[in-house]
Amino acid sequence: MPPIIELKTVSKCYENNHFSITALRNINLTVDKGEFLCIAGPSGSGKSTLLHITGILDTPSTGTVLINNQATEKLSRTAAAVFRRYHIGFIFQKFNLIPVLTAFENVEYILTLQHKTAEQRKRDVEKVLDAVGLSQFMHQKTNTLSGGQQQRVAVARAMVANPPIIIADEPTGSLDSVTGSALIDLFASINKQQSTTFIFSSHDPKIIQRANRIINLRDGEINLYG
Repeated sequence: MPPIIELKTVSKCYENNHFSITALRNINLTVDKGEFLCIAGPSGSGKSTLLHITGILDTPSTGTVLINNQATEKLSRTAAAVFRRYHIGFIFQKFNLIPVLTAFENVEYILTLQHKTAEQRKRDVEKVLDAVGLSQFMHQKTNTLSGGQQQRVAVARAMVANPPIIIADEPTGSLDSVTGSALIDLFASINKQQSTTFIFSSHDPKIIQRANRIINLRDGEINLYG
């Protein structure tokens, strides 16, 4: 079976009129379906850039990004957004929820974009909010929820369309250690039960050790395979 994700000689350079910064250098990486993979490394090592490029939120300066054997690096912004909608769930460190909407409405939004019926949306959103332990909070606005609850809403939003890939950028970075560990437990459960491919970044040793495979980044390069 071919890898679900493949990066071939991917580099990323940010430039302005005065200087350039190379965030990634010649990254070669394959990820198999169902992996539980951690991208580890210190701040500034290129973790977020690598995840954003893998999740088609950004494009490489050079190189190829294949997802399900489809090249994605030259997709237009609109085409990339549509591709993500059906293939990738993304969980951000700062949640990126819409505070004036309820937990239900935040999770429902992607299903609306997929043109699911109201009945389908209700069924799927209630199911996934129950799975993350938030059934009793589904009609509360997210700005009234705790940090851990907001992160679970973000997880539910990433899960609700059943994407084959979920990418999480420092998902425990703003959580206390107990809540962070519980979140990784949830990821591991989803990974095991549904064979969802998880790629998450962290610099927390307690979180890193939960991964099935570890990729270490340093100065934009893969330093060591764990």
